[in-house]
Amino acid sequence: MSNLKVAVDVVGAYNLIPKDGQGSSNAYVELEFDDQKFRTTVKDKDLNPHWNETFYFNVSDTGNLPNCTLEAHVYSINKITSSKSSLGKVRLSGASIVPYSDAVVFNYPLEKGSLFSRAKGELGLKVYRTDAPYLNSSAPPPDMAASSSYAYSQNMDESAPDVVPSRKKGSRRTFFSVGKSSNSQQEASFVPSNQPFASAMSSEPQASQMFRSYVGPSMNDFTLRETSPFLGGGQVVGGRVRRSEKQPTIYDLVEPMQFLFVRVVKARDLPWKDVTGSLDPYVEVRLGNYKGITQHFEKTQNPEWNTVFTFSKERIQSSVLEVVVKDKDMIKDEFAGLVRIDLHEIPTRVPPDSPLAPEWHRLEDKKGEKKRGELMLAVWIGTQADEAFADAWHSDAASLVDSSIPPTHIRSKVYHSPRLWYVRVNVIEAQDLVPTEKHRVPNVHVKVQLGSQVLKTKPLQSQTMNALWNEDLMFVAAEPFEDHLILTVEDRVAPNKDEALGKVFIPLTMVDRRADDRIVPSRWFNLQKPNATDVEEPKKDKDRDKFASRVHLRVCLDGGYHVLDESTYYSSDLRPSAKQLWKPQIGVLELGILNADALTPMKPRNGRGTSDTYCVAKYGQKWVRTRTITDSLNPKYNEQYTWEVFDPATVLTVGVFDNGQIGEKTPNGHKDVKIGKVRIRISTLETGRVYTHSYPLLVLHPSGVKKMGELHLAIRFSCTSMVNMMSLYSKPLLPKMHYKLPLTMVQLDQLRFQAVNIVAARLNRAEPPLRKEVVEYMCDADSHLWSMRRSKANFLRLMSVFNGAFAAGKWFKEVCMWKNPVTTVLVHALFIMLICFPELILPTLFLYMFLIGLWNYRYRPRFPPHMNTRLSCADTVHPDELDEEFDTFPTSRSMDLVRMRYDRLRSVAGRIQMVVGDIASQGERVQALLSWRDPRATVIFMAFCVVAAAVLYSVPFQLFIVMAGLYAMRHPKFRHKLPPAPLNFFRRLPARTDSML
Repeated sequence: MSNLKVAVDVVGAYNLIPKDGQGSSNAYVELEFDDQKFRTTVKDKDLNPHWNETFYFNVSDTGNLPNCTLEAHVYSINKITSSKSSLGKVRLSGASIVPYSDAVVFNYPLEKGSLFSRAKGELGLKVYRTDAPYLNSSAPPPDMAASSSYAYSQNMDESAPDVVPSRKKGSRRTFFSVGKSSNSQQEASFVPSNQPFASAMSSEPQASQMFRSYVGPSMNDFTLRETSPFLGGGQVVGGRVRRSEKQPTIYDLVEPMQFLFVRVVKARDLPWKDVTGSLDPYVEVRLGNYKGITQHFEKTQNPEWNTVFTFSKERIQSSVLEVVVKDKDMIKDEFAGLVRIDLHEIPTRVPPDSPLAPEWHRLEDKKGEKKRGELMLAVWIGTQADEAFADAWHSDAASLVDSSIPPTHIRSKVYHSPRLWYVRVNVIEAQDLVPTEKHRVPNVHVKVQLGSQVLKTKPLQSQTMNALWNEDLMFVAAEPFEDHLILTVEDRVAPNKDEALGKVFIPLTMVDRRADDRIVPSRWFNLQKPNATDVEEPKKDKDRDKFASRVHLRVCLDGGYHVLDESTYYSSDLRPSAKQLWKPQIGVLELGILNADALTPMKPRNGRGTSDTYCVAKYGQKWVRTRTITDSLNPKYNEQYTWEVFDPATVLTVGVFDNGQIGEKTPNGHKDVKIGKVRIRISTLETGRVYTHSYPLLVLHPSGVKKMGELHLAIRFSCTSMVNMMSLYSKPLLPKMHYKLPLTMVQLDQLRFQAVNIVAARLNRAEPPLRKEVVEYMCDADSHLWSMRRSKANFLRLMSVFNGAFAAGKWFKEVCMWKNPVTTVLVHALFIMLICFPELILPTLFLYMFLIGLWNYRYRPRFPPHMNTRLSCADTVHPDELDEEFDTFPTSRSMDLVRMRYDRLRSVAGRIQMVVGDIASQGERVQALLSWRDPRATVIFMAFCVVAAAVLYSVPFQLFIVMAGLYAMRHPKFRHKLPPAPLNFFRRLPARTDSML
């Protein structure tokens, strides 16, 4: 038997004749070919049935295939009498059966099944031949399974069978009817998972399926969980605080934690311990297994420390506090005396009580006998609301910290990023330049440097030794201004070789500031010698008036802009640099950083994994950092912070990091490692509500998205001026200068990069330093880099935005096709009513939108937005795309891999290029209507305009609209399959693609 087979994909039928007496039909298709007869399933009550079933026929004689005939009969069955009536048929010659690679779906017009029958409509078939060996299996050949589901994915019907084996009576030939599988199986066969992004963009439904082709991880652990903790103000239930009997403190968004505070103030009259008669004293505070050590002083009997230690009360395992004074020695530290305090006798202090007064305590020896010397101490029990909490040495951090690590590196601190300014340098011209070679025309440019920022003007050649540029160069500067603006006029004497002709040093403190677009006066500056290194004072001798080269500049500090140092999508501050332009605050944002749970170990210690974590929160110019809690995967911070809010369209960012300064060096060096971050947009918070949620910390790794733990936060936004906040919604998002003198996207990207570097450098100089990797992660410094994953995610976001328009278009199409006659009649009535009373159109539209908003109120979001792995396409990303995203810039991968990725990028960009070109072509066709580019088309359109003007003048406009609407919603009986004449005319208009190279 020959291996040649004929495959027939029965897609669907359209506009069939009703046969059941109720305006519909129970249709099925019967196929006949080479003495084989097969049939599809029956579609009840459907004049446009879809089957999407595939059938395979064995060809008995390959040479006789051109003489064979394939017949497809469409019947309607009467289920009561079991009789069938013909709806039409299609006859195809075997000579027209092509290979699979050339096969397409074609809608064949239905012919009469018999002389006295009627036929109307079309039948969609895809017929092709294949030489693949036929296996006695319940599935078609692999190439056919994938291709058929790909081609007919949009015509799938839920009632199609899975796999239905059938056998013709008296025949040994076997055939299979392959229908639609489950949804998950269909997705797997819909588009191969490695299909390029460009092909996915060609079809909206297909693109959505392709991006979901991978099986993602379970999303159960990635959801936001609302909690009901007991905070300082009471228990939080559903965003409302149930007040406790105790008076709430100012720290009402964190769980009260009790600490033992020990303030070591000073000592006096300590005994000499060294053989030389000197003493190098320090104090060691012990409480069970925990201890804290002060710094030591050399050769003094009356040292002053004024250091505070805290011990978490829940970790206390001793009833006695020991404060030991020791003498620092190179060999072994000597005991000088101690003070023992019973913990049951320690008082409790609650702010706003005054600080506890320190007392003198007489030193004792180890046997309890009094010794020489006294130590001033203050010991009390308090909470994190205590003023001494921020500067204290904490037992949960100090106990395991290396002695080489300064204690300030583990304390909680508040930082303020410097106020940033844009520096605008307008290089106008230079005069009387003196090149080193007198017989050569100089090729000069001006190099402007501010700190590490360097920009150059375009090079110019001038026979007159004068040069005119009139170029604007933009820089970023931070207060206080430490760097000078350095301008160097350079001559390009050879390729890649410049020679300085002179310099100008301008202190930024002497530069004019402006808050609007007023013109700043320009100034002439004399060029100093090329080897000058600083600002040169004006000379008082006769050389002062000596002829010299000079440069004409206009320099100012542009305070009317907001200097972007964050991603524009997650900005926490939108105020301009000039304070006189700041608007009053509209509210207060309070954040309680409660705790973290189930953190991923970031480093090994004592044969197990652990982490030394702290949190950083950023909003506006204020950064906060919690204390570092060492050796804990479930740290409790319970620290509360407050910010002023000036605009609701801003974002609070909270990140969790592992302190890389503690412990041994890791593969990342001593860098602080990111664990995850959370973003909260202020405008999504209800006023006065307390949000207590546990946020999943999601991070994208080269191996995929991972949950690094959970961060428990309490957030409250309080509005101080509802009127001011509501008025902000009608005002521009950015200051006015961004719209009066807008900066280009290239400028903004460059300036943002410089701004992040400046902020990172300044915060890295604080104590404790906020390291560069932390600042860059919080500011999303790498958000501008290319990512295939982000491109897919943004494409899907774009498609979801138009889902409403697509749904409305689909609904209107169903109305026009009279799928539901009642709905169509009601739409006709509403349409005619609105046209007859046009004054009701806008009120009806706005009332409808009001009712939709009122209906959606019950479904309003109750949780703040959080990281969404599905929206980010992090659960479906390909490993190679992840590797590309985490690649360095410039790349560190092999050339072959880079070449493959470059080709993939070209395919994506090529598809985008085609889409943009298509949109441009449509606009050019509109322009071609009256441009006489196609003289005949312009004549036709002009004639149409004359006729349209006459008709619209004589026919009432309302009647014209009614006729147009009724024509658009006409019954399917009056419709044609071919495009209408106006659309055909428009598509024939020329575009400028003919002029493209």
